Order: sequence, then structure tokens, then C-alpha cells
Amino acid sequence: MANIKSSKKDIRRIKKRTFINNGFRMDFDKLKKDFLKDPSDKKIPDIYSVLDKMSKKNILHPNKAARIKSRLSKLSLYSKNKR
Repeated sequence: MANIKSSKKDIRRIKKRTFINNGFRMDFDKLKKDFLKDPSDKKIPDIYSVLDKMSKKNILHPNKAARIKSRLSKLSLYSKNKR
């Protein structure tokens, strides 16, 4: 345990940020899992929204968010052509 007052505050701050960040990650994982079961264009905006928020808050690098969006949109296009 930290002895310095600012370190104690920092530990509290880190716990709060970790809780919030994990919430975003869990939301994204649920949406992605649901999308992979049944790829459709209706689910993509929700995923894009979460990814944009994550990249805006520096939870996820913007380029990684763009890469994920690209791969998911390819999946939806592929599934559309497959049917």
C-alpha cells in the first residue's frame, strides 16, 4: 500500500478508470459476440458507436478501432453475398 497521499489518490483514480474501461470492453465484447452469431447491417452502428467512444477516451487506439470496424463491415458484406 502506498504511503504518500497523492499515491493513495492515484490508486483510487486507477480503480475507477479501470472499472469504467472494463465496462466499455464488456459492452463491445457482447455486441461483437452477438454480431458474429448473426452478421447484419442493423447491428453495426451500435458497435461503431462503442468503438468510437473507446477510441475517444483512449481506451483503444484509433487505428485499432478503425481496423476492427473494417473487419466487421467486411464480415457483414460477406454474409450478405453468401445468402
